[in-house]
Amino acid sequence: MKSYEALDPTADQVQVAVDTFRLLADPTRVRLLCALADGAELDVTTLAEIAGVAQPATSQHLARLRLAGAVEVRKVGRRSLYSIRGVHLRRVIAEGLFHADHTLTGAPPHD
Repeated sequence: MKSYEALDPTADQVQVAVDTFRLLADPTRVRLLCALADGAELDVTTLAEIAGVAQPATSQHLARLRLAGAVEVRKVGRRSLYSIRGVHLRRVIAEGLFHADHTLTGAPPHD
């Protein structure tokens, strides 16, 4: 794997990265993905409670995440269970939160 300094992304890779960061630029979507980051499958009601937003708003955010390929949905009877799609997005979320923690606590940067 290349080191971060040696990355030489294509234009398409840069665009997908920008689209991903744009998708994550919403507190509710970050909270939803955090709730799913441990591999859990959760329904809309549970996710709405965790995110602290109304169920219709949660459904709209989940629809956007699903259309972007960030979450998957599995039907169980009448319930829809959502899960995060892929380890890369889990890592992006985790690294973003580690960065936030360092920023907020003043912890020194490290490699």
